[in-house]
Amino acid sequence: MNLPQKLLATTLLLSAVTASAAEDANVIDSMQADVQQQNVRTFIDPALKGPLDQLPPELSLITKASVLEARATVHTMLKFPDTPGVTVEKKQISTSEGNVPVFIYRPENSPAITPAILWIHGGGFIMGRADSNDFAGEFAKKLNATVISVEYRLAPEHPFPAGHNDVYAAFLWMVEHAQKLGIDPDRIAVGGDSAGAGMAAGMVLHNRDAKGPAIALQLLIYPMLDNLHNTPSGSIEDYPVWNRQTSFNAWEMYLGGKNPGTSASPYAAPARAKDVSGLPKTFMTIGTVDLFRDEVVDYAQRLMAAGVPTELAVFPGMYHGSQVFVPDAPVSQKMRNAYLSALKDALYKK
Repeated sequence: MNLPQKLLATTLLLSAVTASAAEDANVIDSMQADVQQQNVRTFIDPALKGPLDQLPPELSLITKASVLEARATVHTMLKFPDTPGVTVEKKQISTSEGNVPVFIYRPENSPAITPAILWIHGGGFIMGRADSNDFAGEFAKKLNATVISVEYRLAPEHPFPAGHNDVYAAFLWMVEHAQKLGIDPDRIAVGGDSAGAGMAAGMVLHNRDAKGPAIALQLLIYPMLDNLHNTPSGSIEDYPVWNRQTSFNAWEMYLGGKNPGTSASPYAAPARAKDVSGLPKTFMTIGTVDLFRDEVVDYAQRLMAAGVPTELAVFPGMYHGSQVFVPDAPVSQKMRNAYLSALKDALYKK
């Protein structure tokens, strides 16, 4: 083949490749548009739909101007300690930034030394309370474990890193005072739900970088990891319980009224971490009808690729927090059994 023929062949090949790439891009754009137009609520498990009609309207869109009202509303919805066989004690941890309240859940008649869980409550970084009892009481009773739930400072009054610092200080305190607390420092899990799970993931990254104490498991229940929501599931607006615009508003409040994008600290938005190697054993769970679905799956895949022992459980038809709203639904029980089993394996199996 002479030079003109070679040039012609190369030109045709490049044209074909360019056309193919453009066609692929068009297909992706079309798929994205289709995703954005989906009514995700049609995918909800019928057994979980009941509470959605009763959700207070003030939670449909939370802004900085309405966050106090939203907090008050959520407070009336929370369940507070009433787990038979579990005691709750409040303590104050003294830190360089002030006192941090913690609630210590203990099973009655427990052995002298128990495994422990540092628990970080959800609420989009802007709501929620450490003494709410959707998780801590159940963990203490069913796992015969000491659960320490942290009353971290909330945004927007206290943006990152205030809450993060509170959580990490509580973790270091429980390790340092393990003997007095009656917990085994070699069997401590760190976990949370929603924003609390995102804070747990950020704290675990911080602990790795600081070469801090060993962590038996990071338990991330539908974690809030990504301030960009730049995924197919993150592009859909109308999720129940926690929608896209509310999430962006919460991220802005947590990040100090800013939108740092990809430059956000990975301790605040763990999806921004460039290196996820060297992290502890991880269990993550998410429902398919959740704004966070794809960022959770992506983070789990990155952990696996980095060699972190990781288990990911995805449950069909579940929206954000649905196993709390409808705990007796079969799929809710499956999710709860999955994360309880992961904790039991991490805290009791050598």
